[in-house]
Amino acid sequence: MSFAMSGPLQAAVYDALVADTALGAIVGTAIYDAVPSGALPPIYVRLGSEEVRNASDGSGAGAVHRFSVSVITSNPGFAQAKAAAAAVSDVLHDGALALSRGRLVYLRFERARVSRVESAATRQIDLRFAARVQDD
Repeated sequence: MSFAMSGPLQAAVYDALVADTALGAIVGTAIYDAVPSGALPPIYVRLGSEEVRNASDGSGAGAVHRFSVSVITSNPGFAQAKAAAAAVSDVLHDGALALSRGRLVYLRFERARVSRVESAATRQIDLRFAARVQDD
């Protein structure tokens, strides 16, 4: 197993989201690895947790990374958040991301959870993806 591609995978995911014009039209530049302190915009995207499992085989070291990307909004209703989540999914599912180390074998959408948080004042969509990486 190799955890060495976790950073390159995260960077590639972030870069792909930032570069997407459809997502940018909804959230602007509010795409965060770490949420900044202070006032937040009414809708933003946050890279979330990650779980990594060994997927090494005869061809070399590899891993499956299961990670989340969240869309969070204080705007009423889910329509805008769902549009942003769809844009995230469009960018990442079967995305051909270039990693600075290793290679991406596949990237797939697995599931989503839509919820109201903080007494229903905030809405959140957590998208879960699985990425298989191989260290070349």
